[in-house]
Amino acid sequence: MRASMPEEAETPPLVLWRAYVPRWSYLPLSGEGAARFGGRWNPRGVPTIYAARELSTAWAEYNQGFVQHPALIAQLELTGAELADLTDGAVLAEHGVDERIHHCEWRSELDRGALPATHALYERLIASGFDGVIYPSFMSPGGTCVALWRWNEDDGPVLQIIDPEGRLPTTARSWVGD
Repeated sequence: MRASMPEEAETPPLVLWRAYVPRWSYLPLSGEGAARFGGRWNPRGVPTIYAARELSTAWAEYNQGFVQHPALIAQLELTGAELADLTDGAVLAEHGVDERIHHCEWRSELDRGALPATHALYERLIASGFDGVIYPSFMSPGGTCVALWRWNEDDGPVLQIIDPEGRLPTTARSWVGD
């Protein structure tokens, strides 16, 4: 089962929230941080956007329940994505996993040189044409998140930042003092 979002006029975009380090305000659609370090749903080297479907979930996931770091929170709109909805037990079963996947100790597995279960599922999903996953938030019970592996490429899903007044800077020069 797929949570498909066809690019039909009547299909509203999926609204997402992304909290990220203010230093990178001019790159709101970059997944390079996740590519550099890897993440729960992406191996190192794979750009990935991590966002939440609720504003409060974006904040909780960004801070991971620890120190409240400064953040820039941006609203995004996603259209045309094929997302595997891993909050649905039937979808999990279809892909040969169960709810334990959400408790995968992916960092520990990487440290031991093992392939985390979430990365193994990523490989199967990307090979099947999925653009990302919807998964339950670890830090905000009841909240949901999206990990997006493909966006803004030819014939792929479209991810846009919502910035109606053009307030976000477009270059790193915005951080250079006057």
